[in-house]
Amino acid sequence: MTTRIYLVRHGATVLSAEDAFAGETDVALSEEGREQARRLSERLAGEPIAAFYASPMSRTMETARILAEPHRLEVLPRDGMREISHGRWEGRKRAEVEKLFPEEYARWEADPYTCAPSGGESGLAVTARALPELLRIVEAHQDRHVLLVSHKATIRLLVSSLLGFDPRSYRDRLDQSPASLNILDFRDASHARLSLFNDTSHYAPGASATPEMPHGRLSKWWDPPKGR
Repeated sequence: MTTRIYLVRHGATVLSAEDAFAGETDVALSEEGREQARRLSERLAGEPIAAFYASPMSRTMETARILAEPHRLEVLPRDGMREISHGRWEGRKRAEVEKLFPEEYARWEADPYTCAPSGGESGLAVTARALPELLRIVEAHQDRHVLLVSHKATIRLLVSSLLGFDPRSYRDRLDQSPASLNILDFRDASHARLSLFNDTSHYAPGASATPEMPHGRLSKWWDPPKGR
């Protein structure tokens, strides 16, 4: 058995430039995000994709529908693939969260895999719902190609789990650009290979074919204090 999963992050949203926590907040795609999805749709139009799945959030469903249009297939929502919930941090910018909840934020910054904001989810909780969902999709489409649209944290946690990375550092060591393409090839449900990661070569003509350097992505690891 060889099953190929095209794992896609949704396109840019109206909050993408805000450096705000918006995991369970149902924000819409921006026009830029729709254009990113259209360009990826053109790139994948000739691929033999047999099924399309997405997190039920509006930004993921709309991205998936744009990608599915050339294939004339419906998009099936899967709740397990939704984004991490940030609880009482939702909708707030990072600087505001750090000021209002300094101790909670410091614990989460040190270990986002086992720690969670009040009312939110840990990375472990996300993995516990998203990984079984992904493996069910793999089992249901043996020897076929499937596309799945999910979210930044969810995708990074899945990749960490499947490849055996330390998930406590998933926010610092793995990135996902809007409408980026990842490809996972499964020999079976227990053996996956990452064939492509965070690829944005379908972006607008003239744009860089490589992802930009991380900056302001809700992780201080890439944003040291000024003067350093």
